[in-house]
Amino acid sequence: MSQIKLTECPRDAMQGLHDFAPTDVKAHYINLLLKCGFDTIDFGSFVSPKAIPQMQDTAAVLDKLDMGSTQSKLLAIIANYRGAEEAAQHEAITYLGFPFSISETFQMRNTNSTIDASFDVVKKMQELCVKKNKNLLVYLSMGFGNPYGDIWNTELVLSWAEKLIAEGINDISLADTIGMASPEQIRELYPLLTNAFPGINFGIHLHSTPDSWFEKIDAAYQSNCRHFDTALKGYGGCPMAKDDLTGNIATENVLSYLDEKGIDTGVNMAYFTEAMSYSGRVFG
Repeated sequence: MSQIKLTECPRDAMQGLHDFAPTDVKAHYINLLLKCGFDTIDFGSFVSPKAIPQMQDTAAVLDKLDMGSTQSKLLAIIANYRGAEEAAQHEAITYLGFPFSISETFQMRNTNSTIDASFDVVKKMQELCVKKNKNLLVYLSMGFGNPYGDIWNTELVLSWAEKLIAEGINDISLADTIGMASPEQIRELYPLLTNAFPGINFGIHLHSTPDSWFEKIDAAYQSNCRHFDTALKGYGGCPMAKDDLTGNIATENVLSYLDEKGIDTGVNMAYFTEAMSYSGRVFG
């Protein structure tokens, strides 16, 4: 088994598309990704259709996924407790992912809730996940700073991580929501978290412009990060980003980076190539 865990993020890639991608097209694309051998597929979200119209068919897409011939786990994004209840009903879903912003402004914009109120919801979600045999994955969003002037420092990140871990949450992703993280920040912050909280699975969800991905991924890898979120062709990213070129880190770039280091990711490149070809049907 590969030491590397890759989460492929078609949901993050698709959610901002202007035109609605048909359910069958989404499902076919995700089924191809399931054959690739990624650790996890971030496949959809149980959120308000008014907020994210593209994800209104997540349950219908899930019904069309072939989970019988894959080892990949499914991750669904949720924005409130109602969404958690809906997602937890589906046996095929392993992870419920909640974006917990350490920026008050962004938490209000993203989930219409304060940080403190959101943390209360996180506690309820964790209780639900334990009861339903699910894993709650919490994204520390705006984890490297924010554009609003809200307080950010490494102590704040560590403090919120400690509070989440105290509630029994073992899966945390450090999220560079708008692509502002510097390699120096990554080298400082990621080891601080892993050294302070051994045994916790810390992933990293980075956004970048096409010409800055390498330095960020390299900084994370050199900091002993082994769990990366990526999206094929770098599609998607945060709609709040000030730069239209800021998107997800392209999966093929990370695969190439790891291949040059002689690391076997376990990804089936034949199916990956097929998914690359089919992606045009989804993204145009």
